[in-house]
Amino acid sequence: MADAKVIPFDDDRSRGSRGAGSRRRGSAAESAPVGEGPGGEVQPLPVRGAAAQDPAAEPEEPDESPGARPTTEGGGEEGGEDGGLERRVAAGLSFLRRRLTGDYEVDDFGYDAELTDQVLMSLLRPMYERYFRVEVKGVENIPAQGGALIVANHSGTLPLDGLMMQVAVHDHHPADRHLRLLAADLVFVLPVVNELARKLGHTLACAEDAERLLAKGELVGVMPEGFKGIGKPFGERYKLQRFGRGGFVSTALRQGVPIVPCSIVGAEEIYPMIGNSKTLARLLGFPYFPLTPTFPWLGPLGAVPLPTKWTIQFGEPIPTDGYAPEAAEDPVLMFNLTDQVREQIQHTLYKLLVQRRSVFF
Repeated sequence: MADAKVIPFDDDRSRGSRGAGSRRRGSAAESAPVGEGPGGEVQPLPVRGAAAQDPAAEPEEPDESPGARPTTEGGGEEGGEDGGLERRVAAGLSFLRRRLTGDYEVDDFGYDAELTDQVLMSLLRPMYERYFRVEVKGVENIPAQGGALIVANHSGTLPLDGLMMQVAVHDHHPADRHLRLLAADLVFVLPVVNELARKLGHTLACAEDAERLLAKGELVGVMPEGFKGIGKPFGERYKLQRFGRGGFVSTALRQGVPIVPCSIVGAEEIYPMIGNSKTLARLLGFPYFPLTPTFPWLGPLGAVPLPTKWTIQFGEPIPTDGYAPEAAEDPVLMFNLTDQVREQIQHTLYKLLVQRRSVFF
């Protein structure tokens, strides 16, 4: 029977293949026959070669390599199915105990690292890997340490692109960095959504919060198009909207952190927005009320996004540490840097669209 693979409950990234040093039960090395003496005593196998001629030869050391698995007296591997299940149950109970007793930490913004790593990312990952099948490029352009500002295009009617970008950084960055997104005010007034956003590390899209995070060496993500980008008609897909007044550039200049442009292809088609009911939007207090080929005509089923194929590419970072501190107040410099970031994102979008074979494949 094939070995049972033990996957710890508290490691949400243990999805790799079996290590090269693992062995299968029933192999020649593990099932070699031994002889028995008249009294049932186990006799050693005959020794041949140099080991038999040299009585001073040292006995062979057991294999203690990382791939080797200890066996029990019955020949089975220690920590098999039962052991793995027990470990996962114990880890799960320990996690629940910490949550119920409050024995966990959150930062000043409400970010809960343990809950994010073990639960929230695990919930987002199936959508990221299997539904949208996200392909990530250029993640090595994100600094391994210190503050940095990731600036991305925004689209898709609902802000799923920000969440997918967060999973991309969390799962693929070599230094296991976590992305802290700057979100609109609306996110923090919606019930449930507000709490989840805080736990994921999101905070208000304002210069004060962004500067505090960057000063702590955090990786901060911003989508300057805002509602203009996420709520634009389907006919204007992949055409970047205005990047506000360049506030993100001013923040990066004050902290001297690099700006990393990010281009996301695939989000525009998940909810093709063919109309906007402004009356319903005003009644509900939303910036727009989307009308798509499936919503609201199919009810809740129409809210299911289309399974498009995504690509997220992180571009070459634009340094800001070479400017004087007062450069953050220079409107001409801010305009030029904002335009440079926007043009780089737009150019990469066009390049990715040319390379894309299909919206869904």
